[in-house]
Amino acid sequence: MNGQLMTGELIFDCDEMTEGEKQLFMADFAKVYEEYFEGDGRPDMNITRTADGFSVCIIFAARRIKRFRTV
Repeated sequence: MNGQLMTGELIFDCDEMTEGEKQLFMADFAKVYEEYFEGDGRPDMNITRTADGFSVCIIFAARRIKRFRTV
């Protein structure tokens, strides 16, 4: 299954993410981001290949950190 997309399943062992996959990931991340930060709503992701795999950086601006509450 190396690098293959199966409907409803995750992709394993891919060399790159497509733009569509990045958009899906960023939409999911935005939901979490909005729970903890008040910001511009435009986080960006940078993926770089490293010797061990990948370096993934998500960068966003935040006007404030929201108060955390334990459940």
